[in-house]
Amino acid sequence: MSSPLPRFRSPDPSPRTAPAVWTAAVVGAAALVLLVLVAARWSPLMSLDRAVADALHRHAVADPGLVQVSRVLTDWVWDPWTMRALIAVTVVVLWWRGARPLALWVATTSLISTLLQQGLKAAVGRERPQWPDPVDSAHYAAFPSGHAMTAVVTCGLFVWLLRLHGAGPGPRGAVLAVAVVSAIGVAATRVYLGVHWLTDVVGGALLGVAVVALSAAAYARYAPVREGALADTGAGREGSRP
Repeated sequence: MSSPLPRFRSPDPSPRTAPAVWTAAVVGAAALVLLVLVAARWSPLMSLDRAVADALHRHAVADPGLVQVSRVLTDWVWDPWTMRALIAVTVVVLWWRGARPLALWVATTSLISTLLQQGLKAAVGRERPQWPDPVDSAHYAAFPSGHAMTAVVTCGLFVWLLRLHGAGPGPRGAVLAVAVVSAIGVAATRVYLGVHWLTDVVGGALLGVAVVALSAAAYARYAPVREGALADTGAGREGSRP
């Protein structure tokens, strides 16, 4: 007797997945190159990091008001736990509305992003900038930036969900604008506060885009197969009723 549970089968290539796959491949390759250069401490890149960090730190020390604003934004608005809370609320709403596979997909994507981020931090083991007169502090390894990666993944998932559900150009454009501002804003505040190098936030953003693109591509290829299996199972049950 065959099992009534739906199973994934090898998907056929679909043109809908091509842009996401290419995005994941290109951005992921860029993130990998940056990771290798950072791990190898490539001199030109390290010099760029130091020059940007020194210039921004001099400005931060002279402007405590902007430092306070940056700390509020990075510690509350774009904090990774704020982003994870937004994902948790989204997962609950999707589950409540009956989109349980999609809810699990979003939760899993966010979890994988966090595990990847922490794993790379441990593997690279890059030290954060050190200052005699710091304006903020942070702990653990620097590359990639957890704030930048988490914000990009979270905002990217929101943009993808709106597109997936056929939202109009107005809502999609608004959320995309918020996503871009958030990605740039969190990157800028982390470097401005002297707790990350420029390449840390760039690497985090690139990895975030790659994770969302890969997740969207995988969902576009596998979800229709699963939904079709569910429909076939439901039809079979209906047909077997007297």
